[in-house]
Amino acid sequence: MLFNSFEFLIFLPIVFLLYWFVFQKNLKAQNLFLLAVSYLFYGWWDWKFLSLVILCSGMNYVAGLVLGSSENQKTRKLTLILSCIFSLGLFGVFKYFNFFIDNFINAFSLIGIHLQPRTLDIILPIGISFYTFKALSYTIDVYLKKLEPTKDIIAFFCFVGFFPQLLAGPIDRATTLLPEFYEKRTFEHDKAVDGMRQILWGLFKKIVIADNCATAVNTIFANYETMPASALVLGAIFFSFQIYADFSGYSDIAIGTARLLGFSSMRNFSVPYFSRDIAEFWRRWHISLTSWFRDYLYIPLGGNRGSKYQVTRNTFIIFLVCGLWHGANWTFIFWGFINALYFLPLLLLGKNKKNMDIVAQGKTLPSIKELLQMGTTFVLATLAWIFFRADSIGQAFSYIGKIFSKTLMVVPYGLGLGLSVIVPSLTIMVIVEWLQREKAHGLEDLKIHFVMRWAIYLVITSVIILFGAVEKNDFIYFQF
Repeated sequence: MLFNSFEFLIFLPIVFLLYWFVFQKNLKAQNLFLLAVSYLFYGWWDWKFLSLVILCSGMNYVAGLVLGSSENQKTRKLTLILSCIFSLGLFGVFKYFNFFIDNFINAFSLIGIHLQPRTLDIILPIGISFYTFKALSYTIDVYLKKLEPTKDIIAFFCFVGFFPQLLAGPIDRATTLLPEFYEKRTFEHDKAVDGMRQILWGLFKKIVIADNCATAVNTIFANYETMPASALVLGAIFFSFQIYADFSGYSDIAIGTARLLGFSSMRNFSVPYFSRDIAEFWRRWHISLTSWFRDYLYIPLGGNRGSKYQVTRNTFIIFLVCGLWHGANWTFIFWGFINALYFLPLLLLGKNKKNMDIVAQGKTLPSIKELLQMGTTFVLATLAWIFFRADSIGQAFSYIGKIFSKTLMVVPYGLGLGLSVIVPSLTIMVIVEWLQREKAHGLEDLKIHFVMRWAIYLVITSVIILFGAVEKNDFIYFQF
C-alpha cells in the first residue's frame, strides 16, 4: 500500500480510530492489532512476501533469546554469525543474485569462455533492505549487550514490521523504538496534530515536487542526446530535488504516521542541501542508514583511527557498500565511489567535523561564504546524482559530457508545461525549509495566528489536489 494512494487515505483513519478507541485499554491487544494492520499494509502489495518479513523477524527474535541466555562467547559469536548470514543472505539473494551471476558470465566472456547458466526471475521484495537491517541491528546490539533481549514476541514482530517504517524506513534502532512497544501509550493531542502537519508536508513534497520533477527528469534522461545542454543541467538539478523530495517526503509521512500512533521515530533528513561540505551533507542525508553503516561497519573496521591507508580503506569500503546497498547496478557503486572521493580529503585534513551546527544559526540569511559553500556542495552532490539516475556509467559520462557544449546557453525546450509547476513549488519548498531549518520538518511549530495556520494547511492541500502530478509514481526508494 502506498502512502500517496486512495487506499491509504481510507486505511489510516480506520487504523487510527480502532487503535485509540477500541484497543487502547489493553497493550497486548493494541500491539497485536498493530501487527495485524502492519501485515495487511505490506500484504496489500503481495501477500506472499509476508513470509520473508516473518522469517526475518523470527530468526532474529530466536537469535536474541539465545544470545541473552548464554554467556559462552563461542556460542554467542556463532549465533551472531548465523543470524548475520541468514539476514544478509535473505537480503542478498533477492537483491543481488542475478547481478553477480551476470557479472560472473561477463567476466568469463572477456577471456573467450561463454557460459550460459540459468538466472532466476527474482522479484525484489519491497522494503527488504530496510527491515533486514532493522532486525539485524537488534541482534548485534543484544550481542554487544547494549540491549536486553525481548521475550515479548508480539512487540518484537511489531518493531520489525511497523507499517509506517516497513517499506522505506527510517531504520530505527531497537534500543530506542522497541521499548515503546512495551509501554502503555496515551493519546497526545499536540503530538497527533504535529504528526498530521508532517504528513501534509511530506505529501506536498512527494506529490507536487517529486512526481512533477520525475516527469521532466524522465523525459530529459530518455532524450538527453537530442536535448540542449541547458535542459540537461535542469534535468540533473530536478533529479537532485526529485530524490530528496521523494525520499524525505516518504520519511515525513512515515514519521508523522508513527506520531499519530504515539511513537517517536528518528529524523531521517535534516535539510541536506543546506550543507556547507560533503561531510555535513552525509550527516544530514538518510541519517538512519548512514548512522547504521557508521556504527555497524565503519567503526568496527577502525573508523578514522589508524594509518592514512586504513582510514582511506575504511572510507572507500563504507561508501562502496552504501552504493551497493542502493541497488544491483554498477552505477550505484560508482556513485558511492565518487562520494568517497569527495569525503576523503575532508577526513584526511581533519575538516570532516568542521560544520556540525546548522548553517546561519539564529540568522535570517546566510553569509556570502556560506552561500558559496552550499552552492558548491549542491553542485558536487548533483554531479554524483547523475550516476545514480543513469542506466549505465557510460550514459552518465555521456550525459555530463553533453552538458559542456555550446548549447549550454540555449533556452531549454521540450519540457512541456512542467516548469510552471516545478519552479514555483521548488521555490516554496526551499524557502519554507530554510525558514524551518532548525525544526524537525517544514510545518513544525508555526508561531502564527491559527487562522493563518489553517489558511496554509488549506492552500497546501489545494495545491496537492490541483497541481499534483497526473501520473502517480512509486517512491524511488521502494526499488532499494
